[in-house]
Amino acid sequence: MMARTLVRDGLALLAASVSLPALAQSSPQGAEGFAITNATIAIGDGSAPIHGGTVVVRGGKVVAAGAGIAVPAGVEVIDGTGKWVTPGIVSAVTDLGLVDVGAVDESNDDYAEKAGFNAALDVSAAIDPDATPIGVSRAGGVTRAAVAPVAANAIFAGQGAIIDLAADIDPVSRPRAFQFVELGERGAALAGGSRVAAQAVLRNALREAADFDRRSGISKIGGAKGVPASTGDDIPLDPRMAQTTQGRADDGLLTRFDAAALIPVVNGRQPLYVHVERAADILQVLRLKDEFPALKLVIVGAAEGWRVASRIAAARVPVLASAITDLPGRFETLAATQSNVGRMAQAGVKVALGGFYDNDQPRYAPQYAGNLVAVAQIPGATGLTWGQALASITSVPAEIIGEGGRFGSLKPGLAGDVVIWDGDPLEVTSGPVAIYIDGVKQNMVNHQTRLRDRYRHPQEGPLPKAYQ
Repeated sequence: MMARTLVRDGLALLAASVSLPALAQSSPQGAEGFAITNATIAIGDGSAPIHGGTVVVRGGKVVAAGAGIAVPAGVEVIDGTGKWVTPGIVSAVTDLGLVDVGAVDESNDDYAEKAGFNAALDVSAAIDPDATPIGVSRAGGVTRAAVAPVAANAIFAGQGAIIDLAADIDPVSRPRAFQFVELGERGAALAGGSRVAAQAVLRNALREAADFDRRSGISKIGGAKGVPASTGDDIPLDPRMAQTTQGRADDGLLTRFDAAALIPVVNGRQPLYVHVERAADILQVLRLKDEFPALKLVIVGAAEGWRVASRIAAARVPVLASAITDLPGRFETLAATQSNVGRMAQAGVKVALGGFYDNDQPRYAPQYAGNLVAVAQIPGATGLTWGQALASITSVPAEIIGEGGRFGSLKPGLAGDVVIWDGDPLEVTSGPVAIYIDGVKQNMVNHQTRLRDRYRHPQEGPLPKAYQ
């Protein structure tokens, strides 16, 4: 994820040859409402699938879903015989919209290695709805995502955003939704070579932010304006702050901009997402609340989370975990197992699948969830039920990122994010046949489908088609 191979000439030429998709690809179909009948319905709340059910969407919202649902007059009726219907996939912690061609730095905005700021970085300013992975992910059933930056030259990566994947020009629904910090092995390297240094840097930064708030009154000013999470750019420089907002304090390590960005974290208005894998590191994260009780923590990764699952559950800290980390690829994942997610869920941890970067693409989430259903069938292993597995990529990540009241399931009143599949969505042989976001049918054409169609029946010629 961090090391990029710069194949500038060839890949830049390839990127330049890709035609941009039309911005307004959302179809008006479904605007007046639709009903999918005779389908296998999965609500996404952990319950078992309902056979022969119906889903009704009107005004961009789910009206009803389940068995015995009457179809209202005036809506489009779609026969779902042989099909499965689920809520859209929610990809928690991903780089969607920040990365286009991975090996071409000019097309990527996830990694600010030479930036003068870190905590104040706001990814919402750079999210590109035309980035190729967004179209590919949408065609795979992904409808919402929590986009996170990558830590580059400090443990603080910056502030993530919540987006929808509808084919329009404005994907950001909530900017500055969380702050992302890197601890564990990589955090240690960024902080000076040791976990001791990373912990000192983190605690110092939070203390500086709290002190800056006390001296400047930023949180009170921001609260008066109704600003949920200040980044420093919305701070009025009035006389009360004239002596406290010029650069850094004499013994401070943060810039004013970074310190202001961390004030909502210290005050509990902005969640702090912490990437750690080792059990001992997880316990250190949980102990942060002893010193900073208002923190709203979310643990990302947690390959060894099963070892301290009871402690995580007791602290009521949610986890966005990888489903397929099952080998000791690093020292901090020596106790990795595919039973990790199942064991944490069994212990009462609110856990969802997250961390979709690079080869772990968001569209693979159903396959990973299906693996956890299969793990449950192995003697001695712990996986998830089918309903739990689907919830781990729909309603549970939506709840963890603070959007459970808006989307993530087919419960009445939530967004009409609906995916129709040609089979069991957790089977690798199944795929989406129709996708709706806010009740609007989406165009499933993307760069990969265009390449498939171009070369399905190649024509002989002296040069490749793109060069003619």
